[in-house]
Amino acid sequence: MKKIIILSISVLCAQGAIAQKQEQDSIKNVQLNQVVISGNKFAEKKKNIVQKIDVISQKEISQMNAQNMADVLTNTGQVFVQKSQQGGGSPVIRGFEASRIQLNVDGIRMNNAIYRAGHLQNIITVDQNALEQVEVLNGPASTIHGSDALGGVIVLKTKDAKFGKTKHLELTGANALVRYSSANHEKTGNIGIHLGMNKFASYTNITFSDFGDLIQGKNGVDSIMNLWKKRFVVERINNTDTMLANADPYKQVSTGYKQIDILQKFSFAPSKNIRHGINFQYSTSSNIPRYDRLTETAGGIAKNAEWYYGPQTRTLLAYKFDAVNLKGFFNDLTATLSHQYVNESRHNRGYKKTALNHRDEKINVMGYSVALRHKDNQNELTIGTDGQLNNLKSTAFKEDILSGVETNIDTRYPDGKNNMNLFGLFAQHTLKLDEGKVIVNDGLRFNYSALHSTLVDTSIQFQLPFSDLKQKNNSLTGNLGIAYMPSSDLRMTLNYSTGFRSPNFDDLTKVFESVTGQRLIVPNVNLKPEITQNFEAGIQYNDGKLELNAYGFYTLLKNVIVTDKFSFNGKDSTLYDGQLTAVYASQNKSKAFIYGGGISFIYRPLIHFSMSGSTNYTFGRYNSDTILIPLDHIPPVTGRLGIKYDHKKWYGEFYSIYNSKKRLIDYNPNGEDNIQYSTPIGTPSWFTVNFRVGVSVEKHTQIKLGIENILDKNYRYFASGMSAAGRNLVVAVRYNF
Repeated sequence: MKKIIILSISVLCAQGAIAQKQEQDSIKNVQLNQVVISGNKFAEKKKNIVQKIDVISQKEISQMNAQNMADVLTNTGQVFVQKSQQGGGSPVIRGFEASRIQLNVDGIRMNNAIYRAGHLQNIITVDQNALEQVEVLNGPASTIHGSDALGGVIVLKTKDAKFGKTKHLELTGANALVRYSSANHEKTGNIGIHLGMNKFASYTNITFSDFGDLIQGKNGVDSIMNLWKKRFVVERINNTDTMLANADPYKQVSTGYKQIDILQKFSFAPSKNIRHGINFQYSTSSNIPRYDRLTETAGGIAKNAEWYYGPQTRTLLAYKFDAVNLKGFFNDLTATLSHQYVNESRHNRGYKKTALNHRDEKINVMGYSVALRHKDNQNELTIGTDGQLNNLKSTAFKEDILSGVETNIDTRYPDGKNNMNLFGLFAQHTLKLDEGKVIVNDGLRFNYSALHSTLVDTSIQFQLPFSDLKQKNNSLTGNLGIAYMPSSDLRMTLNYSTGFRSPNFDDLTKVFESVTGQRLIVPNVNLKPEITQNFEAGIQYNDGKLELNAYGFYTLLKNVIVTDKFSFNGKDSTLYDGQLTAVYASQNKSKAFIYGGGISFIYRPLIHFSMSGSTNYTFGRYNSDTILIPLDHIPPVTGRLGIKYDHKKWYGEFYSIYNSKKRLIDYNPNGEDNIQYSTPIGTPSWFTVNFRVGVSVEKHTQIKLGIENILDKNYRYFASGMSAAGRNLVVAVRYNF
C-alpha cells in the first residue's frame, strides 16, 4: 500500500512537472508570436519588430476594470498619466506628452492641428470596453506614423465584427457590463452586440458612465493634506458669488461628469481575400469642470467662480478596404478614408464677475492612408502614403450672466480661415536572416506640411502686428534597428530612430492666458519643426518561467519647442484683460536631451501563479543660453509590483503602483509642470496597495470585486491639479459571449 501511495504521488508530481513545462513553453511561444499591428500597417509578429512595444490585451483590460482609457494605461505601471480634472488623463511616454506622442485608433491618427503641448484629455474619448488590444510604441515612430510621434505612439484597436457561418443573420457574440465605484459613485453600463452571417457582420457597442465628485484619501502628511483639501465651494446666492465652507474637505467638489461612447462597425467580405469595413465612433460628455482652476485663490479669495470644459465631442467615420494574397509583387493591400469631427470649448468666469467667457473650437479632419506589402521568406516590404487635412473654426464671446448681453472677445486661435495639411510617403522593410535569428528593420519617410491662418479682428484685447500666418515644412525621418535571437530564450535589440513634429495651430497661432494674471502666451511665426534622434538598446529573456525585459535610451531633440519669456511689440509685458501681464511664447530652443531606462519581469513559479514588477526612469534637460533647464513633462521614477493567480474559473491580484518624489528644482519653471499645484518640496513620493478578484459564476458571466488604495493614501500624480482617489470599492458584473 505504501509503495502504491509513493508511486501515485510520484506520478502526480511528474504530471504536474509536465503540465508546468507545457504551460511555460506555451507562454513563451505566445510571447514570441504575439501579433501586433503597429509596426508596419499590417498584422505582424512582435518578435519581428525591433522597437520596444508594450501590449495590453483585451483580457488584461477586462481584469483591470478601469473607469476610462487613461486609467488603463496607469494600471500597466509602464505609462505615466497626468490629470488636472477627473474627466481627463494625459499619457506620457519617455518624457513626451500631448502633441509629442501620437494617438492612433484603428490605424487612423487622432492627433489634429489643435493638439496642444500642455495636457490632453482626448485619450478618454476612446471606450476601453470596445477595445481588442492596446499597443504602446516607445520611442520615435514617425516612419510609419508621421508627425507627432516624437516619443511614441499609443495604438488603440477596437473589436472587429464577428462573421457567422450561414447565410442567415444570427447572434455571433455579446458583451455587457455594469460597474459601481465608491470613491466617485461611478455608475457605468455597457452593452455590445455582434450580428453576422457568412459575408456580413455588425458590431454595436454602447457605454454610459456617470462619475460623481471624487473623494481623495484621508491619510497623509498633515501639511500636504491641508494644501490639497477642498476647503470651499462657490455658490451663486442672490445673484452674487459666495464662498462657502465645503462640508467634506476630502470631497473634490466639481470633478463629476457624464460620458457616452458609441461604436458601430460593419464588415462585408465578398470573398476570402477581400474585406470592406465601415467604422463609426461617437463620444461625448457633459460639461467637465476644470478642478485645478476652481481651487485657486488670491489672498484667500477664490479666483474663479466657473471654469469648465464644454462637452468633449469626437466623431469618426471611416471606410477601410483590405485585400490579401494578391497576385504579383505585392501580397497585401490596405486603404482607409476617414473623417473626424472634434468639438472642444472652454468656459470661465472670475469670482464675483458677471462676464462668462466662452471659447469654442470646431475642427474637421479628412484623412487617408494606403499601404502595400510584399512578403517572402526573408523580406517584408511595406510602402505607402498618408495624409491629413485639418480645417478649424475658432469662435469666442463674452456673456453677461445678468443682462445676457454678448460681446466678442479674443479667440483661442485665429478667428478667420485655419487650414493645416500633412502628406507623407513611407517605406518600411524587415529582413530575416539566419532562420529568423537575426531581424533587421529599416525605413524612411518624407513628410510635407503646410499651415495657413488668417485673423479677421486683430484689435481685441490688444493689437496684433499681423493678420496672416503661413508656414511650410519638409521632414525626412527614418529608422534602423537589429534584433538578435541566439536562442529561443534570449533576444537583444539595438535601434536608431528619428521623429518629427510640425508646429500646429496651438504652437504657432495661440493666444492663451496660461496662469491667470501672470503670463500670456502669444503667437510666434518663426517656429520650426521639432526633430528627435533616438538611440536605444534592449534585452529580453523568456524561458516560460521567467520573463525579463530591460532597456535604455538616449534621445536628442533639435528645435525643441518650449514656452519661455518673449518680447511682444518690443515689450516683455502687455495689458491683457485689464491686467499688466508678462508675455511668453512657444520658441525653438537650440537643443535638449532625454535619457532613461527601465526593467520589468514576470516570474511564474507555478501554474496559474505569477509575480511581476516594473520600474522606469526618465531625465531631461534643454539648453537655454548655455544653462541646462529641466524639460517639462518628465515624470518621476514610476513602477508597479504585483502577485497574481489566474485560472479559468477565477483570478486574484494583489498589487502596488508607486511614484518617487519630484523635487522643485527638477520642475520646468516656465513649462507645463503645474508647479503652482505642488507642495514646498515638490511632488511627494507615494505608493498604493490594491487588490482585485474575479469569479466566473457561469460560462459567460464574471463577478469582479476590487479595493483600490486600501491604505486610503492621499497623493497626487506629478503635474496633476487634483488628488487621486482614496480607498475605492469597485464592484462589477461582466458578460462575454
